[in-house]
Amino acid sequence: MLLNRINSHDNVAVAIEELTAGETYLVGSMAVTATATIPKGHKIALENIPVGANIIKYGFPIGHAIQEVAMGDWVHSHNVKTNLGDILEYQYRPVGEESKSESLPRTFKGYPRANGKVGVRNEIWVVPTVGCVNRTAQLIARGASEKFQAVKHIDGIYEFTHPYGCSQLGEDHTSTQRILADLVNHPNAAGVLVLGLGCENNYIEEFKKVLGPYDANRVKFLVAQDVEDEVESGIKAIYELIEQTAKDQRVDCSISELVVGLKCGGSDGFSGITGNPLVGEFSDKLGASGGTSVLTEVPEMFGAETILMDRAINEEVFGKIVHLVNDFKKYYEDHNQPIYENPSPGNKKGGITTLEEKSLGCTQKGGRSQVVDVLGYGDVVKNKGLTLLSAPGNDIVAATALAASGCQIILFTTGRGTPLGTAVPTMKIATNSDIFTRKSNWMDFDAGVLLEGQSMEDTAEKLLQQVIDVASGSLTKSEKMGFRDIAIFKNGVTL
Repeated sequence: MLLNRINSHDNVAVAIEELTAGETYLVGSMAVTATATIPKGHKIALENIPVGANIIKYGFPIGHAIQEVAMGDWVHSHNVKTNLGDILEYQYRPVGEESKSESLPRTFKGYPRANGKVGVRNEIWVVPTVGCVNRTAQLIARGASEKFQAVKHIDGIYEFTHPYGCSQLGEDHTSTQRILADLVNHPNAAGVLVLGLGCENNYIEEFKKVLGPYDANRVKFLVAQDVEDEVESGIKAIYELIEQTAKDQRVDCSISELVVGLKCGGSDGFSGITGNPLVGEFSDKLGASGGTSVLTEVPEMFGAETILMDRAINEEVFGKIVHLVNDFKKYYEDHNQPIYENPSPGNKKGGITTLEEKSLGCTQKGGRSQVVDVLGYGDVVKNKGLTLLSAPGNDIVAATALAASGCQIILFTTGRGTPLGTAVPTMKIATNSDIFTRKSNWMDFDAGVLLEGQSMEDTAEKLLQQVIDVASGSLTKSEKMGFRDIAIFKNGVTL
């Protein structure tokens, strides 16, 4: 099969391999002759499409033709433009459809925490309150790792540096504090050293007000200006944390305790056919078993937002989704930027033409389940099931927001490839087998097998088992390579 018509209403199909000009290809019983060489992952017209008519993919409009498109033509940026416009009003039209996935009595080996949460790693984290002590945090983590590398019950000692914590005001400053507080309280951390400088806006006593209740045995604080040798003092504090965690061990935990983030980056024309629907299938299975999945990247919901709105569990959640979408559009307007400046050059090279097309593919990661809640940036998951989270599409900012919300693992689909990793294990799911093979040092799972005839059900089962393995201690490729970065969403002045 060289062409994939995703929905019977589509007037385009996706090229599974490069199509040769003049060659005839079958779409079911329909024959279509390519009028030009069409790269794999890109679209071919299945009928004549007049100027102004909609281009249909996934059963929805992804834009309109800006010139006559003949049957067999390459359909892309040169002859298609988005239909999207400004901030919209929406009406709640619940579809009543829900995933038919069955509950799965599966377990993983996790670390139960005193607050009722479960970690999938037992790491020691160094979290700076301000960018001024980033290098100090690195020296402490490196020194402690070398000194205590023989400790078996700790999965690693890592620092999470960032450039903020001072010279910020208002909500911008509060967002930084909340993200850092979320990391301090994260269940994947067996212990945390909060490292301050001493004169920053986010000084430790002020930060504690945002942090809230914490376990003094597992969270230590150090002010660099208050000690003679901050690196030596930091390593000593980490030793105390390691002693406090000596009895930690993995035990059987229900997969209902899993909170999994859903992310994509470097998407291509296959993302909405393989990787994203596969993750959606996983999300439905997890939700049916009492677990939680978190979907973010709000700008990449534009054009597909009504699908999510119609799946809101009630009208209150519907209203939250409306605010989530329109507030993000207003953010663009407030900065005098176009709302729909998307997809990226890499997306376009991979076959994605408009934001609607990208969004219709991206939102498939949320499966078919009802949306049970909507979180603001820096909020932490409260309810079981599919949750939406406010964060931009930027890969590292969105991945950090997912980790901060309480996700223990992130599933990250990609067609172009990326080595990125954040504070929690980040599994890379290749949307095509070529990138899985070429970048085997980046990729954890091959969703491209769906193009080769493997069933969605069997592939989703394999993905679920691999997630359980990672939750039980198997390292992702990004963990092995040392990609453990965070980035905080900056939205305000700098003093």
